[in-house]
Amino acid sequence: MEYYEGKISIKAWAEEDRPREKLLGQGRRTLTDAELIAILIGSGSRDESAVELSKRILHHYKNDLNALGKASVAELSKFKGIGEAKAISIIAALEIGRRRDDTEAKTVEQITCSRDAYNILYRQFADLNHEEFWILLMNRSNKVLGTHLISKGGLATTVVDPKIIFQVALEHHANAIILAHNHPSGSLKPSAEDLSLTKKITTAGKILEINIFDHLIFTDQSYFSFGDEGLL
Repeated sequence: MEYYEGKISIKAWAEEDRPREKLLGQGRRTLTDAELIAILIGSGSRDESAVELSKRILHHYKNDLNALGKASVAELSKFKGIGEAKAISIIAALEIGRRRDDTEAKTVEQITCSRDAYNILYRQFADLNHEEFWILLMNRSNKVLGTHLISKGGLATTVVDPKIIFQVALEHHANAIILAHNHPSGSLKPSAEDLSLTKKITTAGKILEINIFDHLIFTDQSYFSFGDEGLL
C-alpha cells in the first residue's frame, strides 16, 4: 500500500471542489465562507491551500464574519501566508458587504423615536474597535438634515468639544441634535463622563435654542437611549 504525505494544492482538487470553479458551476451561494475568502486571497502557501488558510483565519475569529470585519491589516498579516495585499483584499471585501447593507437599508427621513435614530446611525459604528462620537442633525419637524463625525478616540474614550457640536449645528441651521457614541467594550451603561457631557451639552443647547433630542450609546448588538431612560 502506498502512502502519500503533504498537502494537496487546490489545483490538484477535483474541479467541482475548487472555489472558483464551484462558484461558476454551482453558484455563489454554494460556497462556504472559507471558500469565498480563499477566492479573495488567491493562493495559500507551500504548507496549506488557500481554503485551509481561510479556515484557519475564520477559526481564529470563531467563524464570526463580524469579528473578522474588525481586524486590521496588521492583525491579518500575522497569519502565515497572509501578506499586506491579501489582508487588504479581505478587509476591502468585507467593507463592501457592509456598505451594501447600508445602501439596502430603508432611509429614515424623520425621527419619531430612538429606534429611528439607531437605524440611521448604527452603520457609522459597525465593526469599530475604537470610540467615535457622531451627531445627527434635524430641523424643526425632526426631519434629518445629516450626520456628522465629531471625534475619534481610543478603545475606552474619545474627547468631545461641545463648541464643535454647536458650530456644526449652527452651520446647518439645525433645530435639534441627537448625540451618539459607541462603547467597544460592549457595555451599554453610561459612564460618569457620558452623563456629565450630556448634561453640559443639553444646558448649552437650551441657551442656543437647539434641542438635544437624545443621546445614544451603541454596541455591536444593541443601544442605550438617554431619552428612553429619562436621563435628559
